[in-house]
Amino acid sequence: MALNDDANIRSPADAAALCRAVLGEIERAVVGKRDALELVLTGILASGHVLIEDLPGLGKTLMARAFATVLGLDFARVQFTPDMLPADLTGGTVYDPRTSDVKFRPGPVFTQLLLADEINRTPPKTQAALLEAMEERQVSADGESRPLPRPFIVLATDNPIEYEGTYPLPEAQLDRFALRIRLGWCSRSARSRCSPPGLPSGRGSQRWTCRAGSASMSPAPPDRGWSSPGSAPTCPVTG
Repeated sequence: MALNDDANIRSPADAAALCRAVLGEIERAVVGKRDALELVLTGILASGHVLIEDLPGLGKTLMARAFATVLGLDFARVQFTPDMLPADLTGGTVYDPRTSDVKFRPGPVFTQLLLADEINRTPPKTQAALLEAMEERQVSADGESRPLPRPFIVLATDNPIEYEGTYPLPEAQLDRFALRIRLGWCSRSARSRCSPPGLPSGRGSQRWTCRAGSASMSPAPPDRGWSSPGSAPTCPVTG
């Protein structure tokens, strides 16, 4: 199903059923994040941009790819770095030796669903280039404005740890995002759904621990569960 295709929607109930089908398909890849998925889908349907602030490894990239796949949107991912230039994002003119012409080469921003990974790690000049595209749905380069594909949605991630060497977005730039959400850790029941058969998952199952000074594995004591959602038991050898 493509977002820009004509769907057979004749009533609000049809639209709600289609949204439930989309979320159900995405939940096959992203487990235990129903509330966050509903917010992201709301932002996409409203042609708004979403800022996801959370720790690494919680499925932000997987979620963006899942939305692009299910909705039939072109997808691009950009990893923002301190040395990134605006032209690396928007594109620029290059010389073509075959035709002896100067042509514009579009950057990764020319897509329908853009994942801007760790947007706070790039300088404000590059952030401004992306924010112009988010607001105007166009890119200005070499004195010419070039429209972006429709729809154009940005899912940006902001790493809330290790602020050294980062460029936090000011409130005026945060206003460009329709939603600002956090994913959070999966619940214990969601983790048990992700565990392959035969592997320990959740309270009451047999957990294994590594004993210091030996290469063998032995069952952990029954009272040594996970201290908090999302935190795994610590190995005395590797930490």
